[in-house]
Amino acid sequence: MTDHTWGVLSNQAITAAGVVYFLALLCALVEWSAWQSRARAAVAEKELVGAGAPADETDAPAPSKTASAADAVREQRAALFGRLSLLLTAIAVVCHLIALVGRGMAADPNRVPWGNMYEFTISGSFVVAAAYVVLHRRLKLSWMAPWVLGFTIVVLTLAVVGLYEPVAPLTEALNSYWLVIHVIAAIIATGGFTLGGIASAAYLLKSRFPDAALLARVPDLDNLDRVSYRIHAFAFPVWTFGVLISGPIWAHEAWGSYWNWDPKEVWAFITWVVYAGYLHARATAGWKGKKAAIVALIGLATLWFNFIGINYFSSTSQHSYAAPAAPAVVELTEGASR
Repeated sequence: MTDHTWGVLSNQAITAAGVVYFLALLCALVEWSAWQSRARAAVAEKELVGAGAPADETDAPAPSKTASAADAVREQRAALFGRLSLLLTAIAVVCHLIALVGRGMAADPNRVPWGNMYEFTISGSFVVAAAYVVLHRRLKLSWMAPWVLGFTIVVLTLAVVGLYEPVAPLTEALNSYWLVIHVIAAIIATGGFTLGGIASAAYLLKSRFPDAALLARVPDLDNLDRVSYRIHAFAFPVWTFGVLISGPIWAHEAWGSYWNWDPKEVWAFITWVVYAGYLHARATAGWKGKKAAIVALIGLATLWFNFIGINYFSSTSQHSYAAPAAPAVVELTEGASR
């Protein structure tokens, strides 16, 4: 296959991934709707029993066969669309991976698909979706499907519409094996922190609206708090390695200094401090629940601002992921001046 063919394959695969993610989201929403209907039916039945005010528990009316049959149908529908949503998500993740591989193979010479913000963004969203699929059974994350899929679709749309860059060779600073080590660690941690942040956001919503039928699919608060903590506890050491170890080594190799007070470096360290405070507070001060969830979301905000926002609000960052046409223009100008 030629470089052009690989590039076309990458673009087609990312489009296919977006379409399949959207279909998976629709299935997840149908599943949520089934759970919501079941929750509302349960609330209505309790109100009906309460209105009857039976004098003794033995006088309480038994659930009708019709209601039981309706509940069984809702459970079957929810289970069916839940499995279908997971299957479609897995297919979309495969398409997403093909898009990343095709992007790297389309460059001459072949490289990792991390040469500009478009490639970093589709890589980050890939890790979020892939982590959800991998951890789905282990951490019982089926309730998280609409959140993860909605986030992934939004990020992919922003990447394709606003960040797309043609395939080009890596700039000199990015052409290092430390880039692979540093970015793999950063992207894995970003995926983990995003999943943990989703669990924290769900915790705050569940604590604020405990009886909302819309949140019937969301687990209880203790479960949400535990899942959020476990994911953050995994992502933090990976982020520490990526930001405070491999990142400075790469910076020294690329720019001759381990720390340059670059805006991305500063915000990456701020993110590290916030998450370090989150884990330290949980371990020593017993911060759990609402306080911990708020700190986790602050960390997530600093993380994604650093990931994308810095590129729009700072023009001095050495972490510039623009197309590498600028150096050629500089050389041309220098040649003309001579």
